[in-house]
Amino acid sequence: MFDLTVEIDPSSGFCFGVVYAIEMAEDILDETGMLYCLGDIVHNDEEVRRLESKGLKIINHDELREIKNAPVLIRAHGEPPSTYQLALENNIELIDASCPVVLKLQNRIKNSFDKEENIYIYGKHGHAEVVGLLGQTNEEAVVFQNLEELDLTTLPKEITLYSQTTKSTDSFYEINKVLAENGITVNTNDTICRQVSNRDKELRNFAKNYDRIVFVSGTKSSNGKVLYNVCLDQNPHTYFVSSVADLKAEWFGKNERVGICGATSTPMWLMQEVQQYLQHL
Repeated sequence: MFDLTVEIDPSSGFCFGVVYAIEMAEDILDETGMLYCLGDIVHNDEEVRRLESKGLKIINHDELREIKNAPVLIRAHGEPPSTYQLALENNIELIDASCPVVLKLQNRIKNSFDKEENIYIYGKHGHAEVVGLLGQTNEEAVVFQNLEELDLTTLPKEITLYSQTTKSTDSFYEINKVLAENGITVNTNDTICRQVSNRDKELRNFAKNYDRIVFVSGTKSSNGKVLYNVCLDQNPHTYFVSSVADLKAEWFGKNERVGICGATSTPMWLMQEVQQYLQHL
């Protein structure tokens, strides 16, 4: 027996946008036993499997075109205008669980586009939220994951900058600084969700207080990758797992203190499973 002291970070787990989407899905599943969802409802395979066992059916955009006269859930990441148009044409009832923070960002980008501003979006190529944001600009905005993708010598002298809601605030402001240093006037829109960005600071403090950190997240989660690296920066004995099956006994020593934390897409029940497993090592 390792006699580990194992504690879960109280601030980890679903952000309010994900809670809202999952509660909405569960209410409908309890009533009807089946619901389509456009894309993974959350970037966590374990949680998706749990909801699929209750009757959730994950579909992609190609499959959406074949559906008519049925309810379809839009997840927290939001969708581009083309999805709403297709729903009208196919008599699909969209149950919109888009995160309010994402919807506000979509509206701001649409307003900038209507004013013919040069829109740049700091975000992950192909990410569901970013696809929805691009849709507000008829795919004309420039998306970049890092400054190396941009040729600063040919950039417009004035740009309007937005960010995917789950990006790092430190990186976002560093990008602003470099652009300004290169003579570019930046109309900066800090559109990063503070519930997400504040986890950065909270996890820095959390990770310092334990011998080992187990970071629980789905491999598809952008937020998970960022927050895992935050923990790793503070504590080199940080391990990334997606489920109990990924845990290895050799990571731990007798009487160590272990902290468990996760992404905004990590369910609390999954972190509790990890905790119970470690307590019985």
